[in-house]
Amino acid sequence: MKILIVGNLGYVGPMVVKHFKTNKANTTVEGYDIGYFVQDYTHNGITGDVLLDKQYYGDVRNFDSQILRSVDAVIYLAAISNDPMGNVFEKATMDINAEAAISIAGAAKQHAVKHFVFASSCSVYGFADSEPRTETSEVNPLTTYAKSKINAEKGLSYLADDNFKVTCLRFATACGYSDRLRLDLVLNDFVASAIAEKKISILSDGTPWRPLIHVKDMARAMDWAINRDNGDNFLIINAGSNRWNYQVKELAAAVQESFDDIEVNINKDAQPDKRSYKVSFDLFEKLAYSYQPQVNLTEAVKDLSKGLSAIHFNDVNFRQSNLVRLKRIQSLVENSIIDENLFLK
Repeated sequence: MKILIVGNLGYVGPMVVKHFKTNKANTTVEGYDIGYFVQDYTHNGITGDVLLDKQYYGDVRNFDSQILRSVDAVIYLAAISNDPMGNVFEKATMDINAEAAISIAGAAKQHAVKHFVFASSCSVYGFADSEPRTETSEVNPLTTYAKSKINAEKGLSYLADDNFKVTCLRFATACGYSDRLRLDLVLNDFVASAIAEKKISILSDGTPWRPLIHVKDMARAMDWAINRDNGDNFLIINAGSNRWNYQVKELAAAVQESFDDIEVNINKDAQPDKRSYKVSFDLFEKLAYSYQPQVNLTEAVKDLSKGLSAIHFNDVNFRQSNLVRLKRIQSLVENSIIDENLFLK
C-alpha cells in the first residue's frame, strides 16, 4: 500500500509515519507539507520524518495532483490547527482546512485513490448539555477552526462512492509527546506547567468537559480508516474513547498526582467556558473494535513528562515560544517568511 500524508510535518504527522513504517510491512509512506513547523523538533532520537519514503514540499492551496499517481490512500492532516490561529487567520483557515481538503480529495478520486481520511474534530460540537454528543447530534461550531471542519465534511460528502471511501475522523483533543510537540493543547500545557512552573493555572472554573486522545491512538484510528471495509462510503465518526471524557479540573488533578509539590489554581470566578462537551465514541468502538485507544491518562502524563525531561525543558515562558503554534506562525509572518495569508514569500 502507498499512503500520502498531507500535512505530515506537524504535531501528529511524525507519529503517524512511525506507526505505519514500524507496524505495516510493505507500506510506502510519502509526505506533503509546506514546512511551517519543520524546524520545531522536540525529539533527540530518530524522528518519524526520516522514515518517510519521500517528502514533497508545497502549499495545499497549490497542490500538484500528479503526486497522487499510484497512491492508494490519502490522509489529510494539513490545518491551521486551533482556535487562536483560526481567529487571527480566518481566510487561510477556511482555505487550508476546508477548500484545499475538498480539492485534493477530488483530485485523489480522479487518480483512483481508494481511501481519503480527513482529520476532523470534536470541537464541532461546541457547547453541549450533559448528554454525550453522537455523530447524529446537532453541531454547534463556535470558532472559525470548528466551522472549517464542518465545511470540509460537507464538501467531502459529495465525493464518496463505492470506489472512493471518505472517512472523517472527529478526533477528541490531541495529547501526548511527539517528535514535533505542541504545548497549546490542554494536557500538554498542564504537564509543561508542572515541570517549568511547579503549578497549574486553570483559566476556567475547571468544569468544562474535554474528550482526549493520545497522538499514538490517533495514528491507530487512521490505520483503521484507510483499511476499513465497514460503514458507509462516506463516514463521519467520533474517534476516541468514552473513558477519556474528562473535566479540565480532572486533567489537572491527574498531572498533579504524577509530580511532587504541584499547586493547582482554579479560577472559580471565571466566566463559563462555552467550549464544553462530552462525546460518545460508541460507533468507533463498534466499527473499529481492533483499533481502540490503548494509552490511558496516567501513561499520557508520564509520556509527556519523560519526553520533556529528555530535552531538558524548563521554559517558564513556553506560552510565548515556538512550541505554541500561533507564536510560530506569527514569527514566520514577522520575519517575512510568509505573508498575512500564510503563503510563502
